[in-house]
Amino acid sequence: MLGGCGPSVAVQVPEAVAQVVAPDSAARVMLTEVAREAPMAVIEMRYARTENFTGSVLPGYDAPVALLRREAAKALAKAAKQVEAQGYRLKIWDAYRPVRATLAMVAWTERHGRTDLLDDGYIARRSRHNQGVAVDLTLVRADDGTELDMGTPFDEFSARSHTANATGIVAANRRILVDAMGSAGFTNYTNEWWHFSYTVPGPLPFDLPLAAWHASEVR
Repeated sequence: MLGGCGPSVAVQVPEAVAQVVAPDSAARVMLTEVAREAPMAVIEMRYARTENFTGSVLPGYDAPVALLRREAAKALAKAAKQVEAQGYRLKIWDAYRPVRATLAMVAWTERHGRTDLLDDGYIARRSRHNQGVAVDLTLVRADDGTELDMGTPFDEFSARSHTANATGIVAANRRILVDAMGSAGFTNYTNEWWHFSYTVPGPLPFDLPLAAWHASEVR
């Protein structure tokens, strides 16, 4: 599946989360920028900022660029067009996530005594974000950029964030997002209303830092 991208390489990580990571050359072939496929989407990469549950910029998030596998990015563009017809835009909080960032999240839970977040399925030791096939997002109004009321902030690790745990306008807003993403082929993770994944052939985890991608693109 990698063609001429070279062999996969093992990253030295704790045994509990060890996995074979594809070479950076494969990431550069298989990933693309969300902004190219869905230029109307608002990009607000939370882990490239300190406004996230760790309070720090995560390793590998050294540039605020949203990447996805090409197949997933093209599908996301379809969802973006559907919500635009309804007067909304997608706001992207996370997309491709380097493996080193996932390891940092796991380490954070251990340092802070919050391994319950691993056990309860809010933080994954191996994530589809690492494969570039998962995206965290919400909806904003196209006219003024105001976020729709989804009932919880991004990364609120509680039952309130379960997609079905909503009523009234919150339930209606979540339904707009779920329907648009579902029509484009994405599946919602029911514990997190903002998290969606897309199935591609031959998914591979990557560890290319976002700054390395950005540097190669601006030359």
